[in-house]
Amino acid sequence: MNSLRKTRTRVALLATPVAAALVLAGCAAGGTGTGTGDNVILVGTTDKVTTLDPAGSYDNGSLAVQINVFPYLVDTAPNSTDVVPSLAETAEFTAPDEYTVTLPAGLKWANGNVLDANDVVFSFERNLAIADPNGASSLLYNLDSVEATDDTTVVFKLKSENDQVFPFILTSFPGAIVDDEVFSADALTPDQDIVDANAFGGPYTITSWDFNQTVEFSPNPEYTSNVLDAPVNDGVVLSYYADSSNLKLDVQEGGIDVAYRSLSATDVEDLSNDDAVTVTNGPGGEIRYIVFNFDTQPYGATTAEADPAKALAVRQAVADLIDREALSQQVYKGTYTPLYSFVPEGFAGATEVLKDLYGDGNGGADAAKAAERLAAAGVTTPVELNLQYSPDHYGPSSGDEYALIKDQLEADGLFTVNLQSTEWVQYSEDRTADVYPAYQLGWFPDYSDADNYLTPFFLTNNFLGNHFSDPAVDELILQQAVTTDAAEREGLIGDIQTAVAEQLSTVPYLQGAQTAVSATDIQGIVLDASFKLRFASITR
Repeated sequence: MNSLRKTRTRVALLATPVAAALVLAGCAAGGTGTGTGDNVILVGTTDKVTTLDPAGSYDNGSLAVQINVFPYLVDTAPNSTDVVPSLAETAEFTAPDEYTVTLPAGLKWANGNVLDANDVVFSFERNLAIADPNGASSLLYNLDSVEATDDTTVVFKLKSENDQVFPFILTSFPGAIVDDEVFSADALTPDQDIVDANAFGGPYTITSWDFNQTVEFSPNPEYTSNVLDAPVNDGVVLSYYADSSNLKLDVQEGGIDVAYRSLSATDVEDLSNDDAVTVTNGPGGEIRYIVFNFDTQPYGATTAEADPAKALAVRQAVADLIDREALSQQVYKGTYTPLYSFVPEGFAGATEVLKDLYGDGNGGADAAKAAERLAAAGVTTPVELNLQYSPDHYGPSSGDEYALIKDQLEADGLFTVNLQSTEWVQYSEDRTADVYPAYQLGWFPDYSDADNYLTPFFLTNNFLGNHFSDPAVDELILQQAVTTDAAEREGLIGDIQTAVAEQLSTVPYLQGAQTAVSATDIQGIVLDASFKLRFASITR
């Protein structure tokens, strides 16, 4: 943990289990570290950055930095899911298969380099060319080509017409625009090279970078946006903590103004009892799930005992044995709720297909059904299952969460679970290198549409990299993305969930919403539906 000086007598806190956010009172001495003036905001987190380069990450720890330093053509306005121009002056479909963006003239990067249509083309082409396994290039599946017709006009040519989600994708991970005079066209650019070149065009620049220790942000005088205001503070110092207990301690002792991701449910409950705070709820959409590697799981395609039917039976038995209600109540005190499908409750097209297909049919576990599945497939029990989780990325309760899952799987002698943990930076590399046969992931939505819970997971060459591929599912995913009739599209989204539920590339089990607890001294914390914490609006 990077310890912070105690420059505050009160604090603001934003935290998740379930991306819970707590904002406590902040009365303020002068800020330190970056920027000038008395309004420097101190932020703490237990999250981790994979890489500063937008082409190499698909995780919230990295996005938390990227959205504050890189520009996006379009964005969603605070407390809205409508996509509107941000860096762009206009952004619209000019033909069923063409999305055209115009930029203001005279834009510059913080380093003085020209920011124009060529940077936009470069950003998308390099993302596709690099196709980093930890990146989000898979979201650009419908992008055929991108062309600068002049210095301020960019035309995205799409493979399929009437794409309903492409504008949303531009607000998320692959939508960040980078400086073509600094970034490599065919490889990730090292973090420090980006910082040294001052290659930023978002609301802030980075003035100091100590990887997963401390980042110092200063307001960018070249920043412009049609939807998001320039920073109202004098700068931000973001510090990374090794564990949530130290994060909570600094919150309690007044060492930070804002902390986010992640505190335990118990910590949030304790802090919410402070008389100086008010609890409010915001939009949610976070999910937790187990991923199966179709090559290396028990009876997977590259194992000595490879057998697709037995591999499926193993996945289905896990789904039969998970007790979601117990996980919700015993680990998270109800701050997460049971999830019975791949699209969480509240999104158009969401179903509860897993409740129907697995367990006791009412959401509970059913060991007898699991045993029958395994026996019918000829699987010898107990099945040895290597199960991995990250102790630092999804909050301090992950250890308790997966200890309980292990107990649930082993209770009736059907599985022997070898439970292991790895910290996130290494974990994010290992999981796409076939190291883990089964492993934990969580998901924070990029945009408020059911597609965001389907395309990134189940389209061939998805970000999971778990070797799941089904042409029929591919066809359904591509079809729903271009279906303009709302009812018809919801039906297709339901069909996708049913098809995937029968194969179980993943087993979702919990979903969560956001909670904010606030006092008057720290203001401007906005939790939007895509779990993006924007520093620019925070002030005291």
